Amino acid sequence: MRKFIFYCICFLVGQVHAQSTVSGKVIDVKKQAIVGANVYILGTYDGATTNAEGEFRFTTSAQEGPVLVVSFLSYETKNITLKPSQFQNLKIILREGVQSLDTVVVSAGTFEANDNSKVSVLKPLDVVTTASALGDFVGALQTLPGTSNVAEDGRLFVRGGTPDETQVFIDGIRVFTPYSPSANNTPTRGRYSPFLFNGITFSTGGYASEYGQALSSVLLLNTINEPTHKKTDISLMSIGFGIGHTEKWEKSSLSFNTSYVNLAPYLKVFKDKND
Repeated sequence: MRKFIFYCICFLVGQVHAQSTVSGKVIDVKKQAIVGANVYILGTYDGATTNAEGEFRFTTSAQEGPVLVVSFLSYETKNITLKPSQFQNLKIILREGVQSLDTVVVSAGTFEANDNSKVSVLKPLDVVTTASALGDFVGALQTLPGTSNVAEDGRLFVRGGTPDETQVFIDGIRVFTPYSPSANNTPTRGRYSPFLFNGITFSTGGYASEYGQALSSVLLLNTINEPTHKKTDISLMSIGFGIGHTEKWEKSSLSFNTSYVNLAPYLKVFKDKND
């Protein structure tokens, strides 16, 4: 029993000697205490933070030349290799760090600043695949943000403005009557087929200065390029039919389209609720 107690005492004494206390104070060049500095032994979890007087104290098991690291925000980090006689009553002075920015490289580039870069651009297929548009480019535009429907008018109303405040241009030429005539209580439709244009550019604000008279918006219609060969188009519908032909000559071309619509058969099957 005595031997067991002796061995336990020797083991505890060895543990005590294995632990070393590291203490000291961290100050700046003006001898002011640095509060909250991190002090630790490199490669270990042994360390502490300085108190209100800049003092620190902790124990470590490192014995052979441990490296003491002292760091604080906006100050240079300091590494100190400790000797057995330097573990306690350390006086560590930190210098303010010089913050330098990395080199900023400014390179010139290009950016696009035209109508197509900041507005909505529709293709003919976008128009005919919009369910509520019914093949009308104006109806397709009425589904875009910034536009509104006023009763059954059918024309473009943008941000509370009147239809006259939306200017329509075809290849840069202003169109004064872009809508087809309609009967009372019948929505107005656009006069042109969407397939006549390769792009429909619609701006609800922020258009080029050349359209300065437009108060609400600008609608730009860009026609398709000159056809390369002659062709004939025939379309059949449940309420009518359409036919078109394009004739191509050496330096010019001519296209025409016509359609016939008869709602009488449709109304016989689907009675008008207003009757």
